[in-house]
Amino acid sequence: MPEPELSPLESFLADTSVDLGWNLVQRFSVLSRESGTPDERDAANFIVTQLRELDIHVEVHQPDLYLSVPVSASVRAAGLELEAKAPSFSASTTKRGLSGAPVFVPPEPIEETADDIFQDRASEPPPDVEGKIVVTEGYPMPTSVAKYEVAGAAGQVYINPGTRVHWGTCATVWGSPGDSQRDQKPKTPVAAINRLDGNKLVAAIEDGLDKVNLRTEMREGWSQCLVPVARIPGKEEEFVLAHGHYDSWDVGIGDNAVGDATLLELARIFHEKRDLMRRSLRVAWWPGHSTGRYGGSAWYADAFAHELSQLCVATVNIDSPGCWQATEYDEVAWMAEAGPVCRESIKSVAGVEPKRQRPLRAGDYSFNQLGLTSFFMLLSNIPAEERARLGFYPVGGCGGNIVWHTEKDRLEVADRTNLERDLRVYLTAVGRFLTDEVLPLDFRETAEELSEALEEYEGKVNKKSLSLLPLRREFEKFRTKLNTFYERVEAGTIKPSVANEALMGLSRALVHLGYAEGGRFEHDSATPKLPIPKFARIHDLAAIEESDPDRIPFVYTELRRQFNKVFDLVYQASEALASANRQAT
Repeated sequence: MPEPELSPLESFLADTSVDLGWNLVQRFSVLSRESGTPDERDAANFIVTQLRELDIHVEVHQPDLYLSVPVSASVRAAGLELEAKAPSFSASTTKRGLSGAPVFVPPEPIEETADDIFQDRASEPPPDVEGKIVVTEGYPMPTSVAKYEVAGAAGQVYINPGTRVHWGTCATVWGSPGDSQRDQKPKTPVAAINRLDGNKLVAAIEDGLDKVNLRTEMREGWSQCLVPVARIPGKEEEFVLAHGHYDSWDVGIGDNAVGDATLLELARIFHEKRDLMRRSLRVAWWPGHSTGRYGGSAWYADAFAHELSQLCVATVNIDSPGCWQATEYDEVAWMAEAGPVCRESIKSVAGVEPKRQRPLRAGDYSFNQLGLTSFFMLLSNIPAEERARLGFYPVGGCGGNIVWHTEKDRLEVADRTNLERDLRVYLTAVGRFLTDEVLPLDFRETAEELSEALEEYEGKVNKKSLSLLPLRREFEKFRTKLNTFYERVEAGTIKPSVANEALMGLSRALVHLGYAEGGRFEHDSATPKLPIPKFARIHDLAAIEESDPDRIPFVYTELRRQFNKVFDLVYQASEALASANRQAT
């Protein structure tokens, strides 16, 4: 009897060897891929060569990106020189460094999860730090660094959680700064030290230490970088964008050579099976992830904004898959409408129920303002109980391994078996978006998330100054149309082409509404964002009322304008549904 014909998804999963990807991992294990360096260029050329050998069409863009690469750093105190690293976008000092009186500022307590390391831990309000060198705990994240600098700190030293010092980035600017953003870069030096040295420094401060010397040296400026983008055509020109960064701190195997390997395997497999693809696929590798603050992906969003707006059905970010002992999926990012695909893909491949994390303002999510549904960032993790047993603290990659952003992120961090399993997850999820007749997006989950956020804002706003009731009424009208739309899609009374046009319209309106603070062609700051960011200042009203009540009318004036933007986005989503529902048979 003839073999039963495989479905497209089964065909995609029939060959999940990572041999080609593993060759990339091994090659990258000897390349220190800081952006703007010969090793990074060699890495890009290796990717391009592999694609061309597979006869995959690849474009190589060469943008100039603004980079900040740490060269050296030191912290001297009480006769000791402490191991230190400066984060990208710290200011440089003179060779003599900056000397000043230290002040230890205990950070605000937080829950210890990977999500929390990106949060603001600066004390509220900052104590008297004018002209002093702040010593505090955690990672030098942009919001904290900016807050202490505004408070007058002359410099900052961050005590990392363990025995290693981690590289990082401390700028609030997303991507290469425009002229109006140049002054938003830090103007003072920042460095990180390890916990053991930090304990010594804090003890010395408590004993009366009156001077710390902080020295940082940065290489900063514009640099030409390579952005390889593979294009694999399907039957339609609409496309999925799969992407991740290929630059790294040192050789960066877990962050992100394994992701680059996965992208290469996706390109190989989907190219071989392109006759089964309804939609097209683009696979992109970004430079300037940390040292350019997502410079590569931000540049692509700028350079191809209208093409992405018109044709991109979804983006998938691939960072740090397939790492050592990473078998759990307990902190997986996806936008709510992609939830069914993400959950089902992980369950079908790994046999576990994933835990969702709302996407952070991080990780090359450079397409929120354009309204592109996006899913995944980090994927599999070392199980929480094993991390606790090993004494691991939260980090932002490498499957939860604390070698993240250090020189120890080497070949042994990668795991071929886990990498193949995660590749199957990506193949399943991306394959659905490439082949499903109707895009697998469920905006009912998105509407529920937005409704909960709106309810919270409604409880904090002064209704006499700004009533959100008209918005709530419009939103409920939208939800009624949304439920009708999905009932008709499931009944088959709306043509797939009409349904897909409506789903794209929903994405453009609701993703921007849920994740973007500024305009459609602007990049928001690299700081945490609440749902419906245009209303975020409502959370500040009580504090402003207490500290400076004269500001309240000005704040409400601004909020009224934001209200109009939010209302208009809900109306746009509603109109997209109305058009589709009118065409139902």
